[in-house]
Amino acid sequence: MTPKLDTAGTLERIFEMYSRQFGVLLPAALIIYLPVGILQIVAGGSLILLLLVSILALVAATLFQGAVVQAVRDMQDGQRDFSVGEIISSAVPFIAPLLGAGILAGLGIGLGLVLFIIPGLFLLTIWSLVAPVIVVEKPGVFPAFGRSRALVKDNGWRVFGVLIVMFLITIVAQQVLIAIGMGVGDDVGRGVGYLIAVTITAPLQALTAAILYFTLVGLKEGGAPAAPAPAADPPFPPVPPSGPSPFGQ
Repeated sequence: MTPKLDTAGTLERIFEMYSRQFGVLLPAALIIYLPVGILQIVAGGSLILLLLVSILALVAATLFQGAVVQAVRDMQDGQRDFSVGEIISSAVPFIAPLLGAGILAGLGIGLGLVLFIIPGLFLLTIWSLVAPVIVVEKPGVFPAFGRSRALVKDNGWRVFGVLIVMFLITIVAQQVLIAIGMGVGDDVGRGVGYLIAVTITAPLQALTAAILYFTLVGLKEGGAPAAPAPAADPPFPPVPPSGPSPFGQ
């Protein structure tokens, strides 16, 4: 029987890595999201510029997700070998497939939430590992969705629990920081508040997907414990070699 994901242990691991590696994660988030924050300040009430802000934010989120997956992969041996610039640049080759997958997942999840809510939450859960799969295994966009579902299978409720906890934490933090920024000044305050909020919270969201991926791969294919002990900051379980991987059932 497949070992079950340790929900509490996974959350602990996310915050443990966040606290240990914020010196890399926060600067990377600031660099990637800085153009979005600047454009948001300039946009004001312009619908065209606000549309550009949304597009640029999607690109930034895609690049940052790839960067964090590469960072977590790099730190499996317990050492951080990459600089901020190297981690960011290592994710650039994956922008196109990550964008494509992000758009498809966004459309599917958004439609599911609008129509019936439950299907949207279901898709959100089973597709939560698409980005790490694309970066680590390089199977292509469409196979990545099936691979993500196979990894989440048998641990759906536990994965959903981790996602919900992290969503609530990040959304509350973002709303508070943006509200503080808007209290200082309308457009400028909103842009600065957004930039501070996303710099602090984006690493948590990206770490969630990356750590869930490596942990579930270990549980299903590596025989590793569900949640590494955070005290020693041990490596994650072995990751399959680059290239398409057969879907687990």
